[in-house]
Formats: sequence, structure tokens, C-alpha cells
Amino acid sequence: MLKSPICELLGIRYPIFQGAMAWISDADLAAAVSNAGGLGIIAGGSAPVDIVREQVRKAKTLTDRPFGVNIMLMSPHAPALAEMVAEEKVPVVTTGAGSPAKYMPPWHAAGIKVIPVIPSAGIAKKMEACGAVAVVAEGGESGGHVGDLTTMALLPQVCDAVSLPVVAAGGIGDGRGLAAALMLGACGAQMGTRFLVATECNVHPTYKAKIIGTRDIGTIMTGKRLGHPVRALRTPFTTELFAKEYDSSVSNEELEKMGQDSLRKAAIEGDEQAGSFMAGQIAGLVHEEQSAADIIAEVVHEAEELLRAAPAWVG
Repeated sequence: MLKSPICELLGIRYPIFQGAMAWISDADLAAAVSNAGGLGIIAGGSAPVDIVREQVRKAKTLTDRPFGVNIMLMSPHAPALAEMVAEEKVPVVTTGAGSPAKYMPPWHAAGIKVIPVIPSAGIAKKMEACGAVAVVAEGGESGGHVGDLTTMALLPQVCDAVSLPVVAAGGIGDGRGLAAALMLGACGAQMGTRFLVATECNVHPTYKAKIIGTRDIGTIMTGKRLGHPVRALRTPFTTELFAKEYDSSVSNEELEKMGQDSLRKAAIEGDEQAGSFMAGQIAGLVHEEQSAADIIAEVVHEAEELLRAAPAWVG
């Protein structure tokens, strides 16, 4: 069985995190992943605190295993969410889009383990100094908002830069990805796109169908001109948005307006005309809907088999 410091640190069975996906990662999905031995994570996104609190309390009724909440620190609701997770004594908080430093003291006092999602070794060092217990090193292959470095380049540099456990994210969707991440120095892996098609994921059926039907070149990155690149499935909407980024007659304000609310339209309404179906580059590896438990069991079994066979490569 796979053994990892992140499992002992968090009290989970397998070194697998479920990525926090706004409008998608709710209590049902998070609890299913946690019950299956991973770390399920509720996405705070830009949701008001009462909505996220409701999901946290629901998750507590669905699982007695550790789960997390992700707080996007650029959200106007971040301060209220920071207070709420301390009040609710959420076991784990992951963060993105900013520094959690000012929230660390009350979180630590509440017994919360803080794991920031980071795009560079420099930021990983800062998070270690702030009191993070681990970091998620996320490469640009991931879905949603992405950084510049690929996971394969980012991960070993982060592992060299900090003494904390490092969880790999971006471009990981099966046991091969998990095994590769462990060989690069990670203590586990975070997957988002693979869990989009979990039976317990409440995303719109059209979203799931699009993930299952895509191929290796099925994603596109938009938003670089605006300073916040986003990876999503290649659709008429994202293709048009990409083209307009290179059209000087289109203002930044027009581009922002085009992308506004596009993830909600995809995740909740399944809107194929104006929705942004965010997904990582591994979407082409996802071929069927499965339960969260089956996804985790399959990924772990494949990784274990590969790692056991590793000595065959060394004479």
C-alpha cells in the first residue's frame, strides 16, 4: 500500500486530493472523496460565506473523515470565509490567489492545517515561512486559472526549495501521473479534472459528456492578455475568446465581459454557447463516469503496480 507523509499529517488513507473547482466542488463530492480515503475539498470560489458554511455543515453529516475548504483569497468574501472555517473547525484549508499570512494565527488556533496552492518555488518558500504545513505545486497543465511552469519543471524545484510535504497538481489523472509525481519528490497528487466525472459530482451532465468526449489537444488557454490565464475545453466560445485576445480593436473590458459568469453557465446550466468548460490537459485520459471510490482505487492500484515494477529499469 502507498505510504506518504501527507497521509499521516492529515489522517487520510491515500495521498490523493480532490481539486477545488468553483461552482462544482461541493459537499457531496468532497465527502465522497474523503470517504474513499482521499482528501475531499469544498470550493469557496466567490460564493458568500453562508453558502459555503452550509456546504461545510452538510459535509460533516456525510463523512467523519477529514475534508478541506479552498479559499480564493482575492474573493471579496475571503475575510468572512476565513472566520467561518475557524468557527467550524474545518480540518484543512487550501488557499489560492494571494497570501494567507494574516489568517494563519486564527487558523492555527483553531487547529486548521493550511496548505496553499502555489505556482513557483519562491512563493512556496514564503508559504513555508508563514506556517503552512504543506503546499500544492500546481503546473500550467491544470484546468481553470493557471501559471506558466509545467508540473514536471515546477515540482522538483519546489521539492528542493522547501522542507514541507509537496502535493503535485496539474496534468495528473491516473496512476501513472501519481507515480511520476512521487518520483519527482511529491508526497501525493491533486486531481480536479478526473473528479469532474465522478458519480457524486453534481456538475451539469453536458460538462461531464464534454470531458469524456475530448482528446489530448482538446483544451485551450485564454486570458493571458488580461493577466489571468485560464485553461478550458476548446469550444466555439473559448476559440472566439482566444481570437479576440489578439484583436487590438477589442478592449480588455470587452474581453472581461465575455468571460464573466462563463464557468457558472457551463457548470450549472451546461450552456455550450457561453459557458467555459474549465478542464486540465489530462481530460483526454478521462473516458468514463465512475464513483469517487472507484477513481481513487484505480489510480492507487495503477501507481502501486508501476512503483513495484520500477526495479526492472535498474540493472
